[in-house]
Amino acid sequence: MNSIPKEDVDVVIKANDIVEVVSEYVQLKKSGRNYFGLCPFHNENTPSFSVAEDKQIFYCFGCQKGGDVVTYIMEMEGYSFIDAVKYLADRGGVQLSLVDSEKEGPRISDESQNVISAYGWLTKLYHHLLRFAKDGKDGYQYFKNRGISDETIDTFKLGFAPNKSEFTASFLEKKGFHLQPLIKAGVLLDRENEQPIDRFRGRIIFPIRNHLGITVGFGARTLLKDDTPKYLNSAESELFKKNTLLFNFDLAKKHIRKLNEVILFEGYMDVISSYQAGFKNCVATMGTSLTEYQAKLLKRYVDTIIICYDSDRAGQEGAYRAAKILQGVGCSVKVGLLQDGMDPDSFIQEYGAKQFENQVIKGSDTFITFYMRYLRDKYALNQEDDRIRYIQAVLKEIAKIKSVIEREHYLKIIQDEFKISLDALQQELSRYVTVEKREQKKHQTKKTDVHFKEDIKLRPAYHNAERQLLAYMMQDKTITSKVQDDIGARFNIDAHKIIATHLYAFYEDCDTPDVSTFLNKLEDEQVKQTAIEIAMIGINEDISEKVIDDYIWLIRVQSERTFIDDLKEQQKLAERQHDFETAAKLAIKILELEKKLKLTN
Repeated sequence: MNSIPKEDVDVVIKANDIVEVVSEYVQLKKSGRNYFGLCPFHNENTPSFSVAEDKQIFYCFGCQKGGDVVTYIMEMEGYSFIDAVKYLADRGGVQLSLVDSEKEGPRISDESQNVISAYGWLTKLYHHLLRFAKDGKDGYQYFKNRGISDETIDTFKLGFAPNKSEFTASFLEKKGFHLQPLIKAGVLLDRENEQPIDRFRGRIIFPIRNHLGITVGFGARTLLKDDTPKYLNSAESELFKKNTLLFNFDLAKKHIRKLNEVILFEGYMDVISSYQAGFKNCVATMGTSLTEYQAKLLKRYVDTIIICYDSDRAGQEGAYRAAKILQGVGCSVKVGLLQDGMDPDSFIQEYGAKQFENQVIKGSDTFITFYMRYLRDKYALNQEDDRIRYIQAVLKEIAKIKSVIEREHYLKIIQDEFKISLDALQQELSRYVTVEKREQKKHQTKKTDVHFKEDIKLRPAYHNAERQLLAYMMQDKTITSKVQDDIGARFNIDAHKIIATHLYAFYEDCDTPDVSTFLNKLEDEQVKQTAIEIAMIGINEDISEKVIDDYIWLIRVQSERTFIDDLKEQQKLAERQHDFETAAKLAIKILELEKKLKLTN
């Protein structure tokens, strides 16, 4: 197994604050000493995922995953231990001294690694052609006509694939690539008994990067009026899954966290134009409808989503579908309003960044306001039946709002427009609110996490005492020394015995507590998970010596009871074997211990 010296691993862990690393994937909010967010490892609506900054560990009370920053990256990215440490070393600016030995298995297949390498070379090639070569002048001129600067072209590595059938295949062959895997991945198109051709020839190229900034596919737009399809994406593969990727997510992440909101667009050019105009917290779907996976990804980072789709009917239908999905995962949704016939890119080009900010972003509608406008096209409001159905549909949405003041605001809008008494509207609304509460309760019951049910079962007093004592021992060398002198490894739970023994050894080498480093030394995964769970227990910094003594007493009493039970089993065995002398000696021993135990109680 490829290994990295433990000293190097410890340095890497210390160079990467776990709160900062986790915050690149999950929206965290501080509560008490720890940070909480929605778990990235299982579906949940209520945050059960906790990060302890002082201990540099994470733990989910729902799915029980936990560990240090290395474990987190392994879980999130599917990395091996070595790859996770290398990634964090690069991130933290740490120089590793790797031991030369057998390489661990890669997180993705060799074939996919090969495709990533090919995409990397092609990104450079297409970008170079666009910026500096005669073959790319048509693509360059297209972006210039759209008002895109050279700086922005370079930021997004925009490119152009020349309309030469065998150009790309020949380039990749010269770089040492085998073409068949690239045909399978959809980078090239196969031609029977002939050289494969470029899938994207004659098109401008939008490199699609994953959240780590690695190009995993291309979006491509034709420059010819009659060429179809207008937009062409890489083929679906292990690397490129349209329903999970968001265009520009890698660049937008830090801006999304900073501003605590994200602008969601439909198209690549909308993102590029808005990014150039200063709106850097923007992403787009891959030419498809927003998926629940993408919505949950955004929810992990941010609460507020501003949907900014085209102003035509198709765009508004898409905005409505996206809004419902985002609301379903707990996001607060706003919808930007564009003038008829405009998309975000054309609005910015015509009216500029300031007006886009004031009119579209800051002036975005709440979901209910958008929904009321959206529904109008579906009903003939001059007809009584349609008017009633429209009002009922709006009331059903208003019923989902928790704020009474906000509900009242929208009821007054309906009252003013349709001349219906507020009392009648409130009476009808209360009926929908009752139904909504019933549905939410039913939904929450279905979503109840089994792990939480298991976790709340009562443990024996001695079991809880051992957990509490170990939590204090991880934070205090003095308490650990006292426990070692008083009971040593006489813990009653096997995993607790192992943890305590490791703690005694840990403090022989380390003078100060370091939970993350200690956990990193535990090799048994089950014991490690138990230790992580215990490490997340809240402790009192001003714990008295008497409380520690009480924990020790409970543990010792249970240990002696267990010892007495063992002696009783030996006594029964001796009697069955007619060894009455041994049985009598054991009986005396049991009586002495029970008397002693009674006195201590």
